[in-house]
Amino acid sequence: MAMTVHVDIVSAEEQIFSGLAEFVALPGEAGELGILPGHMPLMTRIKPGAVRVKLPNQTDEELVFVAGGLLEVQPGLVTVLADTAIRGKDLDEAKALEAKQKAEEALRNQTAKLDYAKAQAELIEAIAQLEAINKLRKRGH
Repeated sequence: MAMTVHVDIVSAEEQIFSGLAEFVALPGEAGELGILPGHMPLMTRIKPGAVRVKLPNQTDEELVFVAGGLLEVQPGLVTVLADTAIRGKDLDEAKALEAKQKAEEALRNQTAKLDYAKAQAELIEAIAQLEAINKLRKRGH
């Protein structure tokens, strides 16, 4: 039997995933992180992108889109506390494209630094969602 670690992925609204995993990969603040069972304790911010969870005895990975938050790794437990989390199967490409277009338009028509920062954050999140959708599409889902 493969070694596993318990993984919890939660957002402000709900628990998205809770279960055992052989491997977890996610976009950390300093780059892509890979977490295996027995990983040293760690706490870091996460960037918008896809969290991939390799489930025991399954070839497909569970995919969850997150838009920021925190990762905590403890012996036997990986916790992703996401600002926003959406199951891969629930991602809406049309909605993400619309959000990307609105953010790009806001960046072109900026009137204040606050508007620019907000539009830039929305654009980053929309692009990350589209990348997660493309990862799912490549896997044949």
